[in-house]
Formats: sequence, structure tokens, C-alpha cells
Amino acid sequence: MEQWLPIIYGYLFIFTARVIDMSLDVIRILMLMRDRRVLAAVIGFFEVSVFVLALNEVLKGGLDDPGKVIAYAGGFATGNYIGSLIEERLAMGFLSIQLYPPHSLVNEVVNQMRQAGFGVTSVTGCGRDGERIILFVLIKRKDFNKALNIIDQICPDMFFNVSDAKRIHGGVFPIKKGK
Repeated sequence: MEQWLPIIYGYLFIFTARVIDMSLDVIRILMLMRDRRVLAAVIGFFEVSVFVLALNEVLKGGLDDPGKVIAYAGGFATGNYIGSLIEERLAMGFLSIQLYPPHSLVNEVVNQMRQAGFGVTSVTGCGRDGERIILFVLIKRKDFNKALNIIDQICPDMFFNVSDAKRIHGGVFPIKKGK
């Protein structure tokens, strides 16, 4: 058993290093998308350092050991997954929601969103079935579930789309309680 410990530790090191490396990769890309270039560069430094260490361990003694390849690939996949969970928890940035409520519910949607502290802009558009109101709501990503709950309470079947808002200036956002 003792002769297997270094091999098992090697696999665990490769797997763990790859998880860390790929999680950092996801966060680095998020920072780049949010115009946090210096932080992205620092994260990138650590990401590549860990990557090189993991790759070095894989390449030691050649690629004849399928366990190393499995540990490497498993760490890659797991790191992507964990990185996405971290990114979701950070909830950095803003989202733009375009709502297409039924005409009879426009005022209720606007009022509920505004009562929740969200800014709402309405415009008139023309769809397949004629004129309709389109609502634009810009929110902090961390407030997405709050906005989604309002939408679901009013009209669970309402059509809407959500897109990432890279930069914003001004606007109306909920104020934190206690301020």
C-alpha cells in the first residue's frame, strides 16, 4: 500500500491543481469582462503558476499513466463547475431585462418593480399581433432573483429576456436598508 501513496498523492495533486487553475480561469475572465484588468492580471499570474505545476506533474515520466490524464481532465471539468458556482455567488455587475407583459398587466409590473426599487423604462413597440409595451429594467446581478420573483408572481408565462450589461452610468437601483 505504501508504494501506491505517492501515485495517489500525485493524482490528487494534479486534480486539485487543475480545479484551482480552472476556477481561477473563470474568475479571471469575469474580471476582464467587468473591466478589472489589474485584478485579472494578478489572478492570471496565479492561474498560470498552478497550471504549470499541474502540467509538470502530468508530464513527469511521460504520458503512459492514464490516471494522470483522468485526474487532469477531471480537475479541468470540476474546476469549470466550481468556477461557475463562485461566479454565481459573486454576482458582480448588472443585467438588463426586457419584459413583454400582456397589455392588461403592464401597470402592475411597472408598479411592483418600482415598489421594489427598480427603475423601469417603458417603450411602445410593434410585434406580430400589433402594438405592445416593452419594459426595460436594469438591475444588479445580485437582485436577479428578486426581480424574477416579482415577474413570476404577476405573470409566470411572461416573455422576457436577460442580457449582461457591461457598463452603466446613472440609473435607479434599490437602496440598501439602513442607509
